[in-house]
Amino acid sequence: MNNTTISIEKTLTIGGELTVSRMGYGAMRITGKGIWGPPKDEDEAKRVLEKAVELGVNFIDTADSYGPFISEELIAEALYPYPDDLVIATKGGLLRTGPDEWPVKPIRLTCRKRLTEALSV
Repeated sequence: MNNTTISIEKTLTIGGELTVSRMGYGAMRITGKGIWGPPKDEDEAKRVLEKAVELGVNFIDTADSYGPFISEELIAEALYPYPDDLVIATKGGLLRTGPDEWPVKPIRLTCRKRLTEALSV
């Protein structure tokens, strides 16, 4: 019989300085079908985001290509003003051309410009 005990920390530290809850939320699926356009029920998508934060999630992963931009807009609408400990990680660089379309060759864009656009409220 094996009496091994496994202990899992409830948080993790990124880069030695940013501590977040181990359970994060991936916001790719709060958009419409094919990760394109708004969801069928925007209010429900916002409630999901609010509930995730209420349950202790303080790390949300998104990207400007989710929607495009829909995921980030819903996050802002649902959660702004943001809790002090909330971390929103976004990515940029893919040019979406339609539902379920993810071009292989990403386009070059100024990261500062795209991320500023994505995170503006």
